[in-house]
Amino acid sequence: MTYDIVVSVIVGTCLAGFVQGLSGFAFGLVAMSVWSWSLAPQLAAPMVVFGSIVGQSLGIMAIGRNLQMRRAMPFIIGGLFGIPLGVWLLRYVDPVMFRGGVGIFLICYCTVMLLSRHLPAITRAGVVWDAVAGWIGGVMGGLGGLTGPAPTLWCTLRGWERDTQRSVFQAFNLSMQIVTMATYLVDGTVTASIARIFAVMLPAAILPTLAGVRLYRRFSTVGFQRMVLILLLISGILLTLSLLH
Repeated sequence: MTYDIVVSVIVGTCLAGFVQGLSGFAFGLVAMSVWSWSLAPQLAAPMVVFGSIVGQSLGIMAIGRNLQMRRAMPFIIGGLFGIPLGVWLLRYVDPVMFRGGVGIFLICYCTVMLLSRHLPAITRAGVVWDAVAGWIGGVMGGLGGLTGPAPTLWCTLRGWERDTQRSVFQAFNLSMQIVTMATYLVDGTVTASIARIFAVMLPAAILPTLAGVRLYRRFSTVGFQRMVLILLLISGILLTLSLLH
């Protein structure tokens, strides 16, 4: 690795780790805004997955007793069933257009929600709908690497308090990333050179992620929901801009 690449890896990991520690997601969004200038896509994809796994694991440990695995399981089960369909749809759907369409939806939806005086809450939806949200996330993950938006948006609508929302979509995202990393290991995507980059990322991610988790505890439930919507809105803008390349 050259000096410039090492600096890029460390800076991207630190920034992305902090944001993920704060919000519970968005590692890839932040990291790719730094790495896309100096790293090849075939390197960046497994790096995003590895960094997300590290950050999600630290975040879940920080949540501790507030981890809601019972609520998260329908999302996870639905997501595992959705991934194969998303991979199959890759043959028929243009991934760039798909990401752009998701970006336009996120911009419209998040803007409306942020302009609303009171965020709506769907309190009577059951585990079946939670599983559907996870399934949609799995399909979107297999098709375009976008596992997070659907479950995260659904969690903001469920009326759950801050820690419950975060623990659910963190547990979901961590599960989906572990499945993805296992796939990378089996098919040989993770090479010796990428493993060396992982060794640089690991220490760079720890302190910023923990700092983000510490700051997260100062947010109220409503403040946390609005922060999530703002980050999803930024994600939508960046996804839509990908149509211009």
